[in-house]
Amino acid sequence: MTDHLLALLLVLGVGWFWLDSARAREMAVGLAQRACRERDVQMLDQAVALRRIGLRWLQRGLRVRRVYRFEYSEEGIGRRTGYLVLLGLQLEELSLGLPQVSTDA
Repeated sequence: MTDHLLALLLVLGVGWFWLDSARAREMAVGLAQRACRERDVQMLDQAVALRRIGLRWLQRGLRVRRVYRFEYSEEGIGRRTGYLVLLGLQLEELSLGLPQVSTDA
């Protein structure tokens, strides 16, 4: 009985992690696309690549921290690399490696 319960919990845990990872990847693609659009650069391949995954303890509990990288082009020639960090499903950091744009008029 205990073996069946442990196996069930393991399957549920793997299923949760898979769904959470799929959601995080979709969110990362959308965030990268929006950042590229706002900076008037072209996101290449319309994809992100998971570079690192880890766990972080917060006051709210344990969260999965994922670092994604993506490529973009400023003028259609050459590739540059940007990255973003998701803590759970919240954006923690996003960088294109370009100077900050001032929104002051």
